[in-house]
Amino acid sequence: MSANREDSVNNKKRKRFLPWILLPILVIGLSSVVYAAFLYSKAQSVMNSSYKPIERDSKRVFKNVPVENTSILFIGIDNSQKRKEENPRSDALLLATFNKKDKSIKLLSIPRDSYVHIPEKNIYTKITHAHAYGGVRLTLDTVEGLLDIPINYYVEMNFNAFMDVINALGGINVNVPYTFTEQDSQDHQGAITLQKGMQHVNGEQALAFARTRHYDSDIYRGKRQQEIMKAILAKATSVKSVSNYSKIIEAVGKNMTSDLTFDQMLSFVNYLTAGTGLNYESLTLKGSNASINGVYYYKLDQASLDKTKLILKNHLLGKTTSSGTPSTNESSSNN
Repeated sequence: MSANREDSVNNKKRKRFLPWILLPILVIGLSSVVYAAFLYSKAQSVMNSSYKPIERDSKRVFKNVPVENTSILFIGIDNSQKRKEENPRSDALLLATFNKKDKSIKLLSIPRDSYVHIPEKNIYTKITHAHAYGGVRLTLDTVEGLLDIPINYYVEMNFNAFMDVINALGGINVNVPYTFTEQDSQDHQGAITLQKGMQHVNGEQALAFARTRHYDSDIYRGKRQQEIMKAILAKATSVKSVSNYSKIIEAVGKNMTSDLTFDQMLSFVNYLTAGTGLNYESLTLKGSNASINGVYYYKLDQASLDKTKLILKNHLLGKTTSSGTPSTNESSSNN
């Protein structure tokens, strides 16, 4: 295996699970206001301190899009590997589009090694580099250019929040498919070992569970990440301690920046938790491994990209596909 290929494998093993937990963490932190008035005030203060609007000149706009239909880009940052430059590379990108009338959400994970055009720099490279070149602003512009839809808001969070939230909940239960040893959040090799079977794990152990792929693939890793998301939500709904929720709010606040105001965040919480029948669809961008000038990239399949762009555009515009039904890769309903 060449050095470049080994680097690509190591890159794929990075912590790209973060977007899967950003939405539930946001819901957990903000939904906690029902337990005590002071938590509402605390959440408002913490979220206001995380508010960081981005000035953008290239923001796309769709005409005739209902105001309640919107999009959010969740950006995951690995703060354990901060480089000397101001902006590290992004480790995970998850786009969520919302359609209020259908009470639906579409989620698209964008592989970090995707070979894309970086505006402003006018180069083609891995999408993860956009954040290193221009932070959140250039990442938003790059994703807009790739998908040809407006990105209305962003939420950027590092994976310390993931570990802190799980620790604040007193750990979660997960079913480990096989015994394995993995590095910890500071990349110390062999620091975490988990045995096969149902396990109660803390934040560091959950991180290892989410990132390992010794005996399976990225597909199964994605399934483990969804299991973690469900475990977080299940544990959060069973916790009654105000102190636990206070810790969760703090964990989210100190590890997150966003251009969503507190009131806007609350409106999303209401959207996610009101009533039943919230439908979500998980989309994927098909592609293939490629070597360009000796560097590994994930070359996106143009037909898959075009189909995904149309699905997202129609979702924001409140339209259906030509068949009159939502086009799905992998969909489910939360009833």
